[in-house]
Amino acid sequence: MTTAPYDVIAIGAGPFNLGLAALADGLDDVNLAVLDSRPEFTWHRGLMFDDAMLQVSFLADLVSLVEPAHPLSFLSYLRDNDRLYQFYVREKFHPTRREYEAYLRWCAAQLDSLHFGRQVTAVEWDGDAFALTVERAGSTELFRARHLVLGVGTEPAVPAALEGLPEDRFLHSADYLYRRDDLLQTGRVTVVGSGQSGAECALDLLRANAAGGPAVSWLTRTPSFAPLDYSKLVLEMTTPSYVDYFHALDEPTRDRLVKEQWRHYKGISSDTLDDIHDVLYQRDLGSSAVAPVELQCGVAVESAVARADGIELTLRHTDSGKTFQHVCDVVIAATGYRNRALPFLRPSVESLVRRDAAGRWVLNRDHSVGTDDALAGRLFVSNADLHSHGVAAPDLGIGAIRNATILNAVAGRELFRLPKSTAFTSFVLPA
Repeated sequence: MTTAPYDVIAIGAGPFNLGLAALADGLDDVNLAVLDSRPEFTWHRGLMFDDAMLQVSFLADLVSLVEPAHPLSFLSYLRDNDRLYQFYVREKFHPTRREYEAYLRWCAAQLDSLHFGRQVTAVEWDGDAFALTVERAGSTELFRARHLVLGVGTEPAVPAALEGLPEDRFLHSADYLYRRDDLLQTGRVTVVGSGQSGAECALDLLRANAAGGPAVSWLTRTPSFAPLDYSKLVLEMTTPSYVDYFHALDEPTRDRLVKEQWRHYKGISSDTLDDIHDVLYQRDLGSSAVAPVELQCGVAVESAVARADGIELTLRHTDSGKTFQHVCDVVIAATGYRNRALPFLRPSVESLVRRDAAGRWVLNRDHSVGTDDALAGRLFVSNADLHSHGVAAPDLGIGAIRNATILNAVAGRELFRLPKSTAFTSFVLPA
């Protein structure tokens, strides 16, 4: 079966493409569908700790920073669930991650443009439109679209030094809660990596340790367990004003800045660091014997070997350059994420895409992919633009602006009025 052509098909139903569907809902100009292989919408279930906070304000919902009166805003969700006053009295701008996922699922339930259980297996360019081959419950569907938005998200990244470890003694932090009960039955658990995910896993393990749980080691190659740089003027680097400035820089400068600015999006929340120190402090006051705890920064994993007595890590101490051994029973890799591969793109699409010196896709300011003329302004990406748009790219607060920019480009007119002034800081040279 071949469906009628869509104006836009978005592949992947993460928060960003969910926001695209929310903004497009009700538009007469844009006929949109979102395809996702999962049976339903879920978000970071393996790290959904009860007290884990979102690292951005509730205003970083799917729509508010473009359309604050939109019926799918976070405040509309609270009103619909009769919890608006409770949130008001709570006096915290940051929802918990559990509540934010509940909000996202509430939005998804109201959007007819979302199609779950659809696995995109091939995307061709036929000279006029994108032709998508989609598998659904053993049958094949064919979709056509004038524009395509790729938002397939990220997948857990495991460094080469940790590859090949047996599954029963190794996991990525993305699966932490699925494996938690088994982890607490082991003798020695090591967390490698010091972003927010690593810190939350370490905090949960340290709380368990204080109650008689396993020995805990938390290791990171960074010079410190560094807090997220969340000061107000630094946050202006996640605004459209900074994105405009960053995108206009040359490629080497952009790459240098992304490496230097890692604390803007990879650091640990100060509240989580405070909680970790509080647990350690209270642990020292206890009278019961507990298993050892070790926190060490400035060490890099060079190799890992599974032995009969556990996992042996070879670590290099950054400051001294010396190596040493570390043995544990289970390793948790809190080592971040990487963009998913796009195996469904066929040569008729890939061959038209331009790449930069590092082999990455060239991305225009409106998030369209730099291509030969045949595909100009037809192919867009969502949250795969860190190299071209800067540290705002993974930030939920830029999602509504990015999606409005894409929809304006698709329609060829201003469907959504974008903000002109978003920062007090001036990033460009004076005129």
